[in-house]
Amino acid sequence: MANTLSSMLQLGTEAPNFNLSDTKTDKFISLKDAKGKVGTLVMFICNHCPFVLHVNEQLVKLANDYMQKGIGFVAISSNDVANYPQDSPKFMKEQAKKVGYPFPYLYDETQEVAKFFNAACTPDFYLFNSELKLVYRGQLDDSRPSLNIPVTGKDIRNAINSLLAGKEVDPKQIPSMGCNIKWK
Repeated sequence: MANTLSSMLQLGTEAPNFNLSDTKTDKFISLKDAKGKVGTLVMFICNHCPFVLHVNEQLVKLANDYMQKGIGFVAISSNDVANYPQDSPKFMKEQAKKVGYPFPYLYDETQEVAKFFNAACTPDFYLFNSELKLVYRGQLDDSRPSLNIPVTGKDIRNAINSLLAGKEVDPKQIPSMGCNIKWK
């Protein structure tokens, strides 16, 4: 497992638009469809990465805690499925059902969306405000698969709570760490 850090896209960057197939529903979902009234969390994940498997339960909790408060959630997998078939749409659909993702799980076949976001690893997180300006990019929390630290989602929870309270999100942010995106 490769320890790759987020690229830390510049705060204030406008969310790149997308229109990708949702492996849960076989319908196309755009940024506009995924957008929340208060903010939107875009997550780059995949099925096999130990870092993602480590935080899956917390991703579901986050979405269940904040979707009804106006935060939109969407997950995207951009991995090369020719070399990583376990990340194919068929298995993405199975994983979403197994884990209970309450958000769309989109497949970025061309990898263009990951490139637009400058995504580097799984998981990689991007929180946008109601105007789709980036206010947070970084880690979920301090937990890692090899550490004995509970997964709480504290860093993203703090950012979302600031957004919901109408406060500035702390610009001191720690990069996410995970497996590198599997580029073609």
